[in-house]
Amino acid sequence: MFLKPCTLLAIESSCDETSASVLKDGKILSNIIATQIIHEQYGGVVPELASREHQKNIVPVVDAAIKAAGIDLDSLDAVGFTRGPGLLGALLVGSSFAKSMAWAKKIPLIEVQHIQAHVLAHFIGEEKPSFPFLCLTVSGGHTQIVLVKDYLVMEILGETQDDAVGEAFDKTAKIMGLPYPGGALIDKYAKEGNPLRFGFPVVEMPLLNFSFSGIKTAFLNFLNNNQIKNSNFVQENLADICASVQHTLLQILIKKLKKAVKQTNIKQIAIAGGVSANSGLRSLLREEGEKNNWKVFIPALEYCTDNAAMIAITAYFKYQKEMFVSQNTSPLPRMEWE
Repeated sequence: MFLKPCTLLAIESSCDETSASVLKDGKILSNIIATQIIHEQYGGVVPELASREHQKNIVPVVDAAIKAAGIDLDSLDAVGFTRGPGLLGALLVGSSFAKSMAWAKKIPLIEVQHIQAHVLAHFIGEEKPSFPFLCLTVSGGHTQIVLVKDYLVMEILGETQDDAVGEAFDKTAKIMGLPYPGGALIDKYAKEGNPLRFGFPVVEMPLLNFSFSGIKTAFLNFLNNNQIKNSNFVQENLADICASVQHTLLQILIKKLKKAVKQTNIKQIAIAGGVSANSGLRSLLREEGEKNNWKVFIPALEYCTDNAAMIAITAYFKYQKEMFVSQNTSPLPRMEWE
């Protein structure tokens, strides 16, 4: 397929990372991310504070991305931005900046669906999957198994019916008193623990769907019962608790993924989203790949969490098809899959 030359700026502001990236002809020249630490004291993302932080960060982040890429603003052919899903106020900051830049430079504006961008992050590096492939998208807000038929043609085969797996990690961490974001700390402590010491019940969902809300309740009851007997239960057993929780959550994911492989007979498997940074999941997927003869694709850590490089690569493929939007385009906090 012939690809038209293109230099574009991409903006990501869906939650608590302000990010800007410059892409030229399919290659990422820069990817600058400003993470908002203000939310740590509240145990989770506060939407209004996130919007204010984006307002403070957006100009210096874009400036840094342009300088790191070594380009001039006049060389831009288009501006891409995250339209949704995400926090409305946060999305407004990014989309407003993108619209202003596109209007000022008289260049096209390209909207991007955030979760599709996570999937297409696999086309940033040298090793790229071929079509079709299955992608397990796992984050704080989404857990899905996606059949990827082409760059912009994807089908959800299964998804969570309640909490996402990232929420399950963060909520169980919060119950234990770990600081936000707790999912990364569970991964850290799990490396030193016994994953089979404690068992937690899981809800069996039909087809390829997931459910994680029950784990939070079961875990809360588990801790309460044990802390009645020993007030220091968490501190004395932290590594084993984390390892056991992580093992339970990852087994749910892998079990459904193996079922999807069996149903589709597709053995190219990818992971995407914030939870794809989890070392346990990355290791387990490699192990399952070797056992089941899967070809496994795992993104670089830089492209797992929210970042503008994934918005840039998605906008690049949309640029090829001239999938531009008008200045009247509004953010969609609950933007559905295209």
